[in-house]
Amino acid sequence: MAPPLTQSIRFCTTADGVRIAHASTGQGPPLVRAAHFLTHLDGDLGSPVWRPWIDELGRGHTLIRYDGRGCGLSDRGETPPSLEAWLADLEAVVDAAGLARFALLGCSQGAAVAVAYAARHPERVTALAILGGYVRGLLHRQPTPPQLREARMLLDLVEIGWGQDNEAFRQVFTSLFIPGGTPEQTRWFNELERLSCSPGHAARTIAAFGHIDVSDEARRVRCPTLVMHARGDQRVPFDEGRLIAGLIEGARFVALDSRNHVLLRQEPAFAEAFATVRAFLAQADAGAAPASPLFARLSPGERALLELLAQGLDNLQIAAHLGLSEKTVRNKVSAVFGKLEVATRAQAIVRAREAGYGHGLPLADGGAGRLSRP
Repeated sequence: MAPPLTQSIRFCTTADGVRIAHASTGQGPPLVRAAHFLTHLDGDLGSPVWRPWIDELGRGHTLIRYDGRGCGLSDRGETPPSLEAWLADLEAVVDAAGLARFALLGCSQGAAVAVAYAARHPERVTALAILGGYVRGLLHRQPTPPQLREARMLLDLVEIGWGQDNEAFRQVFTSLFIPGGTPEQTRWFNELERLSCSPGHAARTIAAFGHIDVSDEARRVRCPTLVMHARGDQRVPFDEGRLIAGLIEGARFVALDSRNHVLLRQEPAFAEAFATVRAFLAQADAGAAPASPLFARLSPGERALLELLAQGLDNLQIAAHLGLSEKTVRNKVSAVFGKLEVATRAQAIVRAREAGYGHGLPLADGGAGRLSRP
């Protein structure tokens, strides 16, 4: 039995008014796990599936976890699930935690959220680790008719049986996630499916996964990246992991010998994966230049503006990207100068680039309005 582990659960509110539960464990540089399906901050500490992950990821790092909207302890409203909504959850959590720079972990569909965030906020992500993830959902993989029928069948099983006491319906889904699970792990995962979210939300969320496509954003990621994927993953095809590594410049790819989508502590791939993650993060931590405390003064909108400034854009171009007037941008630039304690644009750019800003690719015309909300 795992020793007791304490965590402090707090709540923050997203830009669209959803309360998100988040918690931290461990000590060291921050590591944020982008929320994925089937979590419960409170219940996961006693989980034979997720607790080993929490223990490993908290070794040498402060691990920050959160329940995505509609799941676990977060609000269970009827907000339609979407990539933008999941990004809003992540943005709210890292801002509430006061993180200027941090490493980011994305698993399963959380990988797409992590990739999109790293592409849009290059100044904040020091390293990106991906495990069992994908950047394109089923509908963007040229699915065959049998694959589409199988997907519809799974949605029906979720809607009909996920809320029932009889776990036979949920067992089908569990078998795709942890086919190598022990009886204890399997029973717990079956129960997690029932407790983590409602059948209706689960079905809507699973359906939304199919529409994900952040392939273009993956090409814009510039931080050190590690991609790991199990060769026999029953939920996300191995080739999807290879695709991510191919899209992200300089990404390292590690193939794992497992059939499980969620790695289990009793299998060799579990120890290999987390030893690899720790070594990767240690190297990234050593190479990351410490950010000046001055940057913690900046709001998310000011960080977005500073990223464009560091890329060499003038006020008129920044105004076009962020959908603001040139006068508003001029005032915001002056406010940024004050917070960074610089007198000129050149000084601000030098200081920003030393802190990691300005290394992403320039945003396409008309697309930068999605970088952040000023």
